[in-house]
Amino acid sequence: MDFTAPSQIVGYVAFALGIFAFAQRIDWRLKFLVASECVAYTLHFYLLGNNAAAVSAALSAMRTFTSLRTRSPWVAGFFLALNLVLGVAVATSWTAAFPIMAGLSGTVAVFFLRGIGMRLVLLCATLCWLTNNILSGSIGGTMLESSIAVVNATTMLRLWRAGRLR
Repeated sequence: MDFTAPSQIVGYVAFALGIFAFAQRIDWRLKFLVASECVAYTLHFYLLGNNAAAVSAALSAMRTFTSLRTRSPWVAGFFLALNLVLGVAVATSWTAAFPIMAGLSGTVAVFFLRGIGMRLVLLCATLCWLTNNILSGSIGGTMLESSIAVVNATTMLRLWRAGRLR
């Protein structure tokens, strides 16, 4: 495995953005940085040849940027349907279920939840992405999702201790 291939370097950029994102205590900062991470992830997975993950990451970027402006259930429904339809359309194996599930749970999190609840559902999405990344051979992505799980859990604990449950 080439650790310096362009696809892996883009994965490292996504890694840095993701770590910084999940360390945020303020929801809008978390969302903005997650959306930025997803843009890098889109290119990363495209270069790895994982089209289902690239589509899911692109949709995740669009839906997370959109969630900064609206929490409309109609918009959320649009992104849920689009993620499912496009994910299934580009899926070439059963492993595509992981980025599709990550996209669906991430959509629910950013449109309908806040605070610890949002971060908890995003942790479920993180575990789906982690599984996808291991199966895809994504070095930066595997490091990213493993680290995000720890950073996100730590941030949830900090919010809980500070009494910021919502």
